[in-house]
Amino acid sequence: MARDATARILSAESPAPGSSFGGGPPPPSRPEPVISNARLGLMMFIGAEVMFFAGLIGAFLVLRLSSEVWPPPSQPRLPVWITGFNTLVLLGSGFAMQRASLAARLRDRVRLSGWLLATGVLGALFLCIQGYEWVRLIGFGLTMRSGLYGSTFYALIGLHGLHVLGALVWVGVVWLLVQQGRYASGHTVAVETCTMYWTFVVALWPVLYGLVYLY
Repeated sequence: MARDATARILSAESPAPGSSFGGGPPPPSRPEPVISNARLGLMMFIGAEVMFFAGLIGAFLVLRLSSEVWPPPSQPRLPVWITGFNTLVLLGSGFAMQRASLAARLRDRVRLSGWLLATGVLGALFLCIQGYEWVRLIGFGLTMRSGLYGSTFYALIGLHGLHVLGALVWVGVVWLLVQQGRYASGHTVAVETCTMYWTFVVALWPVLYGLVYLY
């Protein structure tokens, strides 16, 4: 009888399965965030970048519309056709980056590595072609000191080139991590945020090309 009483007391004091200690309800689980901190931070950064380039484009349009002749007769003309081809190169890199993001979600390491490499090669080719054209333009006399025409050109196009370079470094780092076996477990936030930023620099370029080279 004593043993039965003791067993009943211990049974009453022990927590029920799935409940917290002391018999109370289990603590509520923390809900998963709708968007990760990394994505949210990058979206805020891209928003600031959009406002920054919007200010530069607005200043360019004010100068462009207030000038009777644009470009100035004494300045070399910009290479429209080769830059148009270069635009296709950068757009191709954007497509490759989207495929890399898809491969990451499917946990396909081989295709992820291949598409990241293609993105990097096309991005590097874009910068090389652009750098070659800048060297030619400088040789023809178009520099930062060539008045508003030269300063606005290098401010808009040069700053975009720096953004492409930064995004290219990011792609290279992600590619190296893929070679080390990262992102195989499905945690692909780094790949997705890199895709977001690369898409931004790719989408920005046709706008700049249309305004600076064609308008």
